[in-house]
Amino acid sequence: MTVSDSLRRRTGGRRWWALLGFGAAVTVAAAIGGLGVRGTSEEYASLNQPDWAPPSWVFGPVWTFLYALIAIAGWLVWRRVGFGPALYAWTAQLVLNAIWTPLFFGAGRYGLAFAEIVLMWLAIGVTVVLFARVSRLAAALLLPYWAWVTFAAALNFSIWQLN
Repeated sequence: MTVSDSLRRRTGGRRWWALLGFGAAVTVAAAIGGLGVRGTSEEYASLNQPDWAPPSWVFGPVWTFLYALIAIAGWLVWRRVGFGPALYAWTAQLVLNAIWTPLFFGAGRYGLAFAEIVLMWLAIGVTVVLFARVSRLAAALLLPYWAWVTFAAALNFSIWQLN
């Protein structure tokens, strides 16, 4: 085994550990979002909602899929350029993501949650633009997330207005 083979093997392993790290980061954001917020399905069901609101069981599978995409996108950018402006934007949108659930469900502050989700939407947009400069695939992986947050913002606004 040559020195370059050994180095390639070590950095390849490091890359996979980094992917787990990005997965852990989105898991922590999801967990923080859920801390101290129990009974969200019941609370969601009790709200006045628009006719187009999805049932509460839809959110878990959708967010699980989206969090996987968010982690992979961040990892792809990290592999290319390491930590820098693109991943700082990624981190900012993830922090905003973690804050929304406690605002909406924990505090019942639907208007404040709407303002916050607008900031999150903008942060995702900045992240997509910065990611596109590094990896078109990473940027594309964030598009379903951005679309879902667009839908969630419309739903948040409607619930705010109806309640």
